[in-house]
Amino acid sequence: MAGMGKRMRPHTLTTPKPLLPIAGKPIVQRLVQSIAKVVEQEIDEIAFVIGPNFGPEVESQLKQIAADLGANGTINYQEEALGTAHAVYSAAQALRGDVIVAFADTLFRADFKLDTSADGTVWVQEVEDPRAFGVVKLNEEGYITEFVEKPENPESNLAIIGIYYFKDGDRLKSEIEYLLDNNIKEKGEFQLTNALDNMKEQGLKFAPGKVVEWWDCGNKNATVYTNQRVLANANGEPLVASDLSLENSEIIEPCFIGKNVKLKNAKIGPFVSIGDNTVIEDSVIENTIIQNNAWVANAKLVNSMIGNFVEFDGNANQLSLSDYSTQKSE
Repeated sequence: MAGMGKRMRPHTLTTPKPLLPIAGKPIVQRLVQSIAKVVEQEIDEIAFVIGPNFGPEVESQLKQIAADLGANGTINYQEEALGTAHAVYSAAQALRGDVIVAFADTLFRADFKLDTSADGTVWVQEVEDPRAFGVVKLNEEGYITEFVEKPENPESNLAIIGIYYFKDGDRLKSEIEYLLDNNIKEKGEFQLTNALDNMKEQGLKFAPGKVVEWWDCGNKNATVYTNQRVLANANGEPLVASDLSLENSEIIEPCFIGKNVKLKNAKIGPFVSIGDNTVIEDSVIENTIIQNNAWVANAKLVNSMIGNFVEFDGNANQLSLSDYSTQKSE
C-alpha cells in the first residue's frame, strides 16, 4: 500500500488511499478481515508495506488493525516504486511459511475457503477487458498454466485481482531475489507475475481462487460503487450508531451512519456512508461517502465523496471535496 493514490486525489492528499473509509471502515481493514474469513486459521503477522512518509499516526492505525485480528502488525517501507515484486520484497522478513500477499486497493466477496494443500492460489475474476490487468490461463485440470502481465491481445479474461497465497514464503522470497539480483524487469518494473511464472516452470502448481465479486477502489467513482456493494452485502453488520439524532428525516437503507451524527430535514440513502460527528441539513443524499466532522446543507448529492471537516452549502449534484474544504453558495 505504498503508492500515492494519484487517481484518488484530492482525497489522498491527506489520507493514504487504503485508509479511506468504505461503509465506515478503512479499505485495508475490510481487506484483511475478508482474507481472514477465507483463511479460517490464526494469523501471526500482518506486514504492511507503506511509503516512507505516511507518518506515525497512520502506522499506529495499521498496527491496531492487525491487533484487532490477534496478529502482530509490522511496518515495512518501499522507498521507491519499482513494481509489485519489489513491493512484496520490502517485507522480506515476513516471507516465511504460509503467506498471503494482497494489494490494498481492492475488496472482494468470496464463497470459497482457502485450500492450503496447493502450492499456491491466485485470486481471479472474469472481466470484460483484461488488458489493464495481469491474467492467467488454465489447463483442463483447472491449474494455472500461464501468467501474463497486461496482455495487448489477451487469450484469457481471468484477471488477477491482487491477492495471492503461497504455501512456502521462503521460496517466494528467493524467486523475487533472483529477479532483483539479475535485474529482470517487465514493462520497466519487477513484476510478481514473473516470479510466479518461474515457480510454475519449476513444477509448483497454482490454483485459481475465483471470487464472487471484485471491487476496485482506484478512483472516486469506483470507490463510491464499492461502498454501495459493501453496504448491499453487509450481512447483519451493524451500520447505524445508536446515538443518531434524527429530526424530520428519512433513511433509506442500506446506509452506514457513524457516531454523533445529526440529520435535520434530510433524506439519506440508499447506499450512503456518513462518518462520525457529521451534520446534514435540508439535503437529499444518495450513493455517497461523507467522512467525519463534515457539515452539509441544502444539497442534492449523488455519486459523491466528501472529506473530513468539509463545509458544503449548495446544490451541486456530483462532488469530490477533499478534507478541510469549504464551498458555500452566495
